[in-house]
Amino acid sequence: MALEVGSEAPDFTLVDSNGDEVTLSQFRGTPVYLNFYPAAFSPVCTDWFTGIADDGSPYAGAVVIGISVDNKWTLAAFKEQMKANEVHFLADFHPKGAVSQAYDAYLDQAGLAGRCTYVIDAEGVIVDVDQVPPLETPDADRLIAALGACAR
Repeated sequence: MALEVGSEAPDFTLVDSNGDEVTLSQFRGTPVYLNFYPAAFSPVCTDWFTGIADDGSPYAGAVVIGISVDNKWTLAAFKEQMKANEVHFLADFHPKGAVSQAYDAYLDQAGLAGRCTYVIDAEGVIVDVDQVPPLETPDADRLIAALGACAR
């Protein structure tokens, strides 16, 4: 079960696709669209992030983060293929899945992050969560509406 709406989003620091450290709390003051996903280059993940990269306007003003257990080199290639320059792809690689576990988004038997999206407001509070099976996509319309409400 995902973390609850109304709770503070656990802070974390992970390495991005460039090898730079990114900390969630560095984005305080801005809404965050936090996506956990199983694997770069998988069909569902590719479709999901293509939609985010192609339709940037609903995410304008928000920080978009994608987290998987892939390494930074895989994420760099994925980011380039997706042409998702505004997305922060983070490697939850070592220890494997630690942040995904903290967000109740880790699939122990598969050794991967599941598919779970959090909308976090500018104060770091979770305002919406959508956790779905790995072969499904989150309810983008609902999550974008929640993100829009954060921007007001």
